Amino acid sequence: MPELPDIAAYLSALEARIVGQSLIKVRLASPFLLRTVHPPIKAIEGHAVHSLSRIGKRIATEFDNGNVG
Repeated sequence: MPELPDIAAYLSALEARIVGQSLIKVRLASPFLLRTVHPPIKAIEGHAVHSLSRIGKRIATEFDNGNVG
């Protein structure tokens, strides 16, 4: 898959910038971004980013409360 090197580069750039940082507020420009509504998107506000991972072509963000965004 040709997009995988790009995703790996995005992951390493994001890790240096957001892991350990708290998410202050979530604002969605489009509801089509969400894949699920459980847990609610507000459940990650105020929590720190614990880790990042790749799920196929997507980047998953895990928070310190165990939620994945």
